[in-house]
Amino acid sequence: MAAGLVISAPASGVGKTTLTLALARAWRNSGLRVQCFKSGPDYIDPAFHAAATGRASVNVDSWAMDRGTISHLVSRGIDADVVLAEGSMGLFDGVAARGVCGTGATADIAEMLDWPVLLVIDPSGQAQTAAAIAAGLRDYRPGVRLAGVVLNRVASPRHEALVRRALLDAGIAVFGALPRHAEISLPKRHLGLVQAEEQAEIGKLIDEAARFVAEHVDLDAVLQSAATWSPQPAASHVNVTPPGQRIALARDAAFSFVYPHMLEAWRAAGAEISTFSPLADESPDPGADVCWLPGGYPELHAGKIAANARFHSGLRGFAETRPVHGECGGYMVLGTALTDADGIRHEMTGLLGLETSFAKRRMHLGYRLAELATPMPGHQAGARLRGHEFHYSTILAQPDTPLAVVHDATGAVIAETGSRRGQATGTFFHLIAEDR
Repeated sequence: MAAGLVISAPASGVGKTTLTLALARAWRNSGLRVQCFKSGPDYIDPAFHAAATGRASVNVDSWAMDRGTISHLVSRGIDADVVLAEGSMGLFDGVAARGVCGTGATADIAEMLDWPVLLVIDPSGQAQTAAAIAAGLRDYRPGVRLAGVVLNRVASPRHEALVRRALLDAGIAVFGALPRHAEISLPKRHLGLVQAEEQAEIGKLIDEAARFVAEHVDLDAVLQSAATWSPQPAASHVNVTPPGQRIALARDAAFSFVYPHMLEAWRAAGAEISTFSPLADESPDPGADVCWLPGGYPELHAGKIAANARFHSGLRGFAETRPVHGECGGYMVLGTALTDADGIRHEMTGLLGLETSFAKRRMHLGYRLAELATPMPGHQAGARLRGHEFHYSTILAQPDTPLAVVHDATGAVIAETGSRRGQATGTFFHLIAEDR
């Protein structure tokens, strides 16, 4: 039997990730086995979860995945004592049009699993109004249950007392209140938090967060509020076809946005994965039959990528006879050039004609449903793929054959079609699941 709990908030930036990491590490330190998940499309938080728990975390997504896929992914917590699902954005925030089994909202996962929600509330600039917000979230949607609240960034004991009294009067349990504590703030950059593997002190930071939260939050009461959950082992049910039998995967600080469930699905289907580092001037495995360049932060390393001649020549040679695919950042590196935030133009591999720029940044964010106009590795023309797009680059040129007709979650056609030239393909969207 495991204890299942969803951690959410009224909005982004309130402290969900910090609380999730702190609870996970505190319970792990007490001898419990803790499994985390992330609701929604996010590459960075699951790596922090793994650092806190010692167990791989995966994403679950009600817009892109069916119930069978979500059940299969969640069943990895079958041997855990505590299972935490960290939400994204606000509790009910999703897209306007329903996807496979929901809108992508954290509330979808809470209702589907029948787990109560632990709310993180930041009452900065308010007092009793925080209780009105919590009560509104509690009552907004039948089927979503509220376990209680942890207050974050309270200004003073008097401030805490005002908010606590209002919440208790509304019948909402308060498990603790956290004063401001700069030492447990996670650094951020333009696509979210700085990645866990880039932070040498991540273990100490999580330990400090766990100590701080254990000092101010009733961990036993939180655990008792969780749902008793006894999942049945689920059969493999992840709708992802591997792009080849032996996959050369770019993997380093510039190419790190790969969903764990994707890699697991590839391996479960019998594919082998070998990794290489473009930043270390490495080439793809010559024994591989396909090369995959995931997204990440190539714009932060554009000069080095441009200068690594062995990587360029090796990738070009590979693409003469075998498919190469790039997602988002990988797509940009397959292109002709990338202009960084300082306006400096860097030559990329030139396998595609795409040219992008960060000199004038504009956020592109949202779910994507793509119908392939031409084949890409693992998928034939006509295949429907679900994914998401999140980047700040601007397209200066996209001259090659469009790879797909791409729609956003409202059904509107978007300009980021992806490209195909010879053996090279690329998309701005990150694949999450096949639409079957």
